[in-house]
Amino acid sequence: MRVELKSQPLYNQNGKARALDLHLANGIVQTPVFMPVGTQGCIKGLDSYDLQTHLDSKLILANTYHIYLRCGAERKESCAGQIGAIQKLKTLGGMRKFANFNGNYLSDSGGFQAFSLGKNAKLYDYGVEFKSHIDGSKHIFTPQKVLDIQYALNSDICMVLDDLIGLPAPIERLKQSIHTTIRWARESLKYHLAQKMENPTNHIFAIIQGGTDTSLRKICAIELAQMQEFDGYAIGGLAVGESAKEMYETIESTTEFMPPHKPRYLMGVGTPENILEAIALGVDMFDCVMPSRNARNATIFTSQGKLNIKTSSFGLDTRPLDEECDCYVCKNYSRAYLHHLYRSREITYHRLATIHNLYFYLNLTRKARQAIIDGNFLAYKAQTLSKMANPKNV
Repeated sequence: MRVELKSQPLYNQNGKARALDLHLANGIVQTPVFMPVGTQGCIKGLDSYDLQTHLDSKLILANTYHIYLRCGAERKESCAGQIGAIQKLKTLGGMRKFANFNGNYLSDSGGFQAFSLGKNAKLYDYGVEFKSHIDGSKHIFTPQKVLDIQYALNSDICMVLDDLIGLPAPIERLKQSIHTTIRWARESLKYHLAQKMENPTNHIFAIIQGGTDTSLRKICAIELAQMQEFDGYAIGGLAVGESAKEMYETIESTTEFMPPHKPRYLMGVGTPENILEAIALGVDMFDCVMPSRNARNATIFTSQGKLNIKTSSFGLDTRPLDEECDCYVCKNYSRAYLHHLYRSREITYHRLATIHNLYFYLNLTRKARQAIIDGNFLAYKAQTLSKMANPKNV
């Protein structure tokens, strides 16, 4: 993967904020970038047309754990016969062909879901053993296996298996986490390089752990940065119980030791405020279920802050969801109509609200990129955060 800083002088003028081009097999991804989360291989309520036409999304996230389990062994009486998930995904042509999405995919390793959703999950030196939350069947994720699943998905960016824990956590558990994460990263990279001829367009990112302990984050980041064949590096294990202040301090202390010429991905974060603050600290890539999940629960993101569309005051409001937004929904529908759809429990509400919220997030990072290039990112950040914190006439 070839990564380019748009301009070194512009980079310096905006502190740590960066504008990069990620050259992937299915198009260039410009950063900062927000990746919509397609847990089961799709964004709930949307299809590939929505992603490409209404959102113009170039990179989305697919979840290895969920797709692996859902595409696993079929019932014998089914037309497909009994076939493993990896072979099935290969037979179907990978995620892109399966879902008819012409952009790029990033897939996570599934380790977090194995621990948080899998029953009686156990950590071993060789990987994670867990029981499916769907049918109780037993499975093992190893550094090699999760890459094989992601190769079958034909992901443009594959995440390595790491040892993620919730916070707060005892210092000994945090130390164990970074040592396991580093060891699995080394095993993953060795396996990936051996498979490179068969999977030339599949890139690999390492994940930095360490909780909010800056000394452990430094150790983990330096160790992983020495494995120079990684195509990018992620900051994992945040937004799992720590305060926003702790999160920002951890990000700032971690990016200091991340390779400046490789993309930086903050996993599972977060609010619009979180994203802008992290961009200012040198992060390039983001994902979060918040815009789509909140949309389904009546929360709409706007330039003036959040609004709750189920509130009765919107029943006769003919304004768009956000008067500063030019998404498909804001161009064509009113707050009153979205309010009506939500209160009527119409499935169309979920689609329209999700399109708007995702567009808001994507546009937030696109505007951030332009501000970085123009040399005024810090002013853009301050103005955007001020408007969201002090809404007028929402």
